Amino acid sequence: MRVLLLEDEYMLRISVTEFLEELGFEVTGFSNGDRAYEAIYETHFDLYLLDVNVPGINGFELLRTRRKEGDKTPAIFLTSMVNVNDLQEGYKSGCCDYVRKPFDLSELQLRIMHAVKSYYHGGENELDFGEGLVYDTEHFTLTYNGETIGLSKTEKEILALLLKHKNQIVSVDSFQDEIWGEYVDPANIRVQINNLRKKLPLEIIQNRRGLGYIIER
Repeated sequence: MRVLLLEDEYMLRISVTEFLEELGFEVTGFSNGDRAYEAIYETHFDLYLLDVNVPGINGFELLRTRRKEGDKTPAIFLTSMVNVNDLQEGYKSGCCDYVRKPFDLSELQLRIMHAVKSYYHGGENELDFGEGLVYDTEHFTLTYNGETIGLSKTEKEILALLLKHKNQIVSVDSFQDEIWGEYVDPANIRVQINNLRKKLPLEIIQNRRGLGYIIER
C-alpha cells in the first residue's frame, strides 16, 4: 500500500517513513506541497498523510484541489493546529482524520489502520471467505485455519489491490499503475497472479479473460 507523506520537518518525516515501512507500507516523502501535488499525477497512492504549513501549496489546498478533481483517496492531516476553525477547514478540505503534533507513532498507526479499513473494507476487521480462509484488514495478512499463508511482497500487494476493488474487475493496466508504477510485461503480471492463486486454498481470484481479475464476495 503506497503512502504519500507531506511533512517539511525532516526528522519527523524520516521517523514516520521508517515506522510505516516496517509495517509494510511503501512511503514516498515530500517537504514541498507543489512537489507532492505533482507526484500524485505520476504515482498512484492509497493514502495521503499531509502536514498543513509547508513550502509551496499547503496541505489544505492540496487536498481541496484533489477532491475537486475527483480524487477520493483517504487523507489524514498531521498538524500542530488546535484551533476549531482550523479543524473545520481541514474536514471541509476532505480529510478523514487529524493527528495533532506531537503524536506517538502508535497513535498514527491506529488512525491509519482505521482510515484504510473504513475506506477500502467497509469498516470490517476481517474478510471471511469461508472454509477457514480469512484476510486481516488491519495487518494485511491472510490466514487459513489460523495459520498465516506466506506471501511475497508483490503477492501481498496484488491481493490487497484485488480486495480494495473487490467485486470489480482489475485490469492489467491497473496492476501496472498501482503496484509497479510503470510498464510491466503483462505475461509477468499473469505469472505473479498465478503464483499467488496457487498458494490460496480456495479459488477466490477469478480470471475474466481479456478483462482482468476479480475477487467477488
